[in-house]
Amino acid sequence: MTAGKSAKRQARQLFRLCLTNGRLDESRVPRVAQRIAAGAHRGRLPLLTQFVRLVRLYRERNTARIESAAALPADVQKAVESSLQHRYGPGLITAFAQSPSLIGGMRVQVGCDVYDGSVLAGLLALEKCF
Repeated sequence: MTAGKSAKRQARQLFRLCLTNGRLDESRVPRVAQRIAAGAHRGRLPLLTQFVRLVRLYRERNTARIESAAALPADVQKAVESSLQHRYGPGLITAFAQSPSLIGGMRVQVGCDVYDGSVLAGLLALEKCF
């Protein structure tokens, strides 16, 4: 299903209504989605789809997933958080996880940006060379 220009425009307007001081107000999102779904107009499904897409993209852009082979000490976690917040802004949500398959190093993903300094990534890059 493709959304028309008007559905995209209306979804952007509704998304902007959910922003407070440039940040997404999580309490407004369900209320707006419920009002869209309860509406009787014909284009409510494409509008709701576009609105949910904008909310999902915003959340992905403002969430950092940090994976490491072993548990990171608290001071390293704080340093990583502060450097990511310096680069992406103060509203960044960070989530740390262990992934032994990385063998060593760290992998950071913020939205579409991926910073992979793991041993596994190095081995895969080396494998591609041969």
